[in-house]
Formats: sequence, structure tokens, C-alpha cells
Amino acid sequence: MSQVASQSGAASTTGSECTFLDSVYKMYDQALACLSLPHGLPEKLKQCHAVYQVRFPVEIQGKIEVFTGWRAVHSEHRLPSKGGIRFAPVVEQDEVEALAALMSFKCAIVDVPFGGSKGGLRINPQHYKDSELEQITRRFARELAQRGFISPAINVPAPDMGTGSREMAWIADTYQRMNPTDINALACVTGKPPTQGGIQGRVEATGRGVQYGLREFFRHEEDVRMAGLSGGLAGKRVIVQGLGNVGYHAATFLQHEDNCKIVGIVEWDGALYNHDGLSVETVAAYKYANGGIKGYPDAEYVEDGLSLLEAECDILMPAALEGQITRENAARIKAPLIAEAANGPVTFEADEILRSRGTVILPDLYLNAGGVTVSYFEWIKNLSHIRFGRMERRHEENRSQQMLSVIEQMTGQSVPPSLAREFISGADELDLVRSGLDDTMCKAYREIREVFWNREEVNDLRTAAFIVAIQKIARTYIEMGI
Repeated sequence: MSQVASQSGAASTTGSECTFLDSVYKMYDQALACLSLPHGLPEKLKQCHAVYQVRFPVEIQGKIEVFTGWRAVHSEHRLPSKGGIRFAPVVEQDEVEALAALMSFKCAIVDVPFGGSKGGLRINPQHYKDSELEQITRRFARELAQRGFISPAINVPAPDMGTGSREMAWIADTYQRMNPTDINALACVTGKPPTQGGIQGRVEATGRGVQYGLREFFRHEEDVRMAGLSGGLAGKRVIVQGLGNVGYHAATFLQHEDNCKIVGIVEWDGALYNHDGLSVETVAAYKYANGGIKGYPDAEYVEDGLSLLEAECDILMPAALEGQITRENAARIKAPLIAEAANGPVTFEADEILRSRGTVILPDLYLNAGGVTVSYFEWIKNLSHIRFGRMERRHEENRSQQMLSVIEQMTGQSVPPSLAREFISGADELDLVRSGLDDTMCKAYREIREVFWNREEVNDLRTAAFIVAIQKIARTYIEMGI
């Protein structure tokens, strides 16, 4: 695989790269140029409505440490505003604002009735014990809740980079203690463990949404041909960057359920390549046991991990941080299809370069929307106080049993027990969550491609997705009389 090393040579660049927030704004402006909105509304839809910064002290091992965090609200055209909380040592306000803006557009695209929000705490979780991290998380949650930035009706966080179901359970418990008479308190946050009011399928929801989005793309022959590809997902060579929650689940589903070949995995300490394919679970287990992928057998190790983004493959799936494909390396990207599983992995400048070369990009504000979609299902479950499938599952099974009995009586033959069980079984919560997510991703993509194929001034799916989102949010404001 010597080709990878030779592809990472430096390219001349001019000017500076846009920040993440500027990239989002420029992509927004690009779509806005294709629309005609009432005066003043475009600026309202662009800027964050509110940003709250907090600094709070926590005593850790006898010493006072001061932590800095943010919660940004981009839009309140629908309530509550929705968006994750990330824990990372490099979190800053511009990043949180950019992610909040993407959340507004993301929710609009998939018809989830939320505004967009995002939170971040500047911390390296690996530097703290679990008990210390719980103390810090609960204090951060209290600071946000006291000022209305956590509430089932106003602002609902979820997991993001550096956080998970454990942290969401801590936040939910903190809010409940502060509001003991709020019957809907569990809905103050999503992504909780199923035993604490969460929902089946939430952990893998974003990765599952990536899979469903790719499946829908490959159902449309014109779109596949546009990317210079043919056929379905089966057999497609995939390089994935990041084996976190999103990358791991998306790659695993694509490998086992769609017969894709994961030929490359990029991580923080390098990359792995195997032309015959890598076992995602085996690599993830090795990473978990050793703290990284270096030394993994049965694959070629590439020390300059980012160079593997430039290797030949059918689908490149950046599922790590923002700004991974820039003006510096965009011209060397060989993948005909980029699936943005992460938020903002392609900068505005890189996006222009890739579009000029005919690269097709499934944009983050669509493909990354599986998490918030299932978060919506969890929020609804918490407000209704009943798990999905509880009232109708047995009824469906009884009806199916009756139908099966009629079929057997009419044919005079018995259905094999294994087939009978599969036929009779009613949908449980996980079945319904997956069905709802699949339907959501299919419908959203069809709306995006309709704009793309029917508007001459639109020449990429990202602009089409922004147009869909902007129109839906603008319509809400106009109908409200704002």
C-alpha cells in the first residue's frame, strides 16, 4: 500500500482556512443566494440567538480547579432547543456556536420539531477519575439548569464527543433533584441509559442514520452515477476516520449488514490499511485494550494517519472532528463519495475544491441527523411515560397468529416454527425506533435530492440540504408573524 505514503506530499496553499463557524456561515450564505426571504430574516436565521459562558470551581483532590463551559442556542423557532454537550480540552465558543447552527438545520431537514443548541465543557475527561468527572458534570449541569439552559420544555442536551449515557444520567438526576415536582423531568436530557428513561437504539443511532442515509443514496441510480459509482452498497470499499461511537457503529453496520469492505481505519495515532478488509470489531477491541491502533497485526500501519484519507476507495467516511479535509489536502482526495458522519469535517474551501472536481458529498447536516432523530423519540417517550410498543405489540402478535392460522387452514400445510415465530413477532421498542429512523432518513434525502435535481442554480447536495432547512425554518418564523 505504498501509494498512501506517496500521496501525502505538501501542496501549496494561499490564504488562511476558514474557522468552523465561518465555514458554516459561508455554506449558509451559498444556499441563501438561491432563495428570496423577507428582509432581516436571513440574518436572524444565521446568527446564534444566545450564548451562555460559565466558569465554575470544583475541588479536586484538595485543590480548586476552575472549569469553563458554554451553551449556545442558535434558534428557538421550535422548542425545546436540542443539541449535545461535548467534553474536550479544545472546546471554544465559536465551535459551540457552529455546532448549534448545524443542529438547527439538521433538525429542520429531518422534521424534528426542535431548535438548535449545543454545549461544551473545556476538559480532558481522561485526566479525571469517574467520581471526579461525576462531580464536575453535576456542577456544570446545575449551572446550566439554574439559567434555563437545561429543561424538558426549553433546552434538552444529549451526548456528544467525550460524553455518553453515563453523563446524561448524571445530568438528568441533577435536574430531577433541582425540580422534584416536575413530572417530565426525565425529558430534560436524551441519550440516557434505557434503565434511566432512555430508549433502545439511541447509542448507535447516529451511526445507524449514516447507514440508512447511504442506503437511500444508493437506491437512486442517477445519484450513484453522479459519483462515478455503480450498483449498490455491497462490495464498496470504505475508509473511515475515527472509531468513536459514530464511526464504529456506522462501519460495523456497513460491514456486516451491507457487505461493505472497510479497507482503512484512521485514528489519532495513525491509520491501518488492508486491501482485503479489516474487522472493525477486532480493531476497536485492540484500540480499547492498547489505547491506540499502533501495533495492530494483519494490516499495514501508516504513521501519518491523515494521509490515508487520500487513498483510493469508494466511500470516505470522516467520523471524527471538524476540519479534517481542508484546502491543503482536498485536491488529493480520491474518494468519489464522501459521507460526512462527523460535524463539519470538510471546510468551506475544501468543499469548493471537491465540488469543482466532481466529488459528491453527503453533508453532515443530513447524514449526521440519526442521533437527534432518535433523541426526539426518547423525548416523546419520556413525555408520554410509556415505552414504545407496550400497548400494541401483543395485539399485533394476536392478529398475526390469526392470519397464520387462516393460511394454514386454507393450504392444509403447517408453517415451519422458525418462520412462524418471525411472522408472528410484534414490533418492540428497538424495531419501532429503527423503523422510524429509516423512514426519516429516506424522506429527508428525497427532499434534498428533489431540490438538487430540480433547481438549476443548485449543483451540490450540501447546498440543497441547506435550502431545505432554511425554507422550513423561515416558514415557521413567517407563520408565527416574526
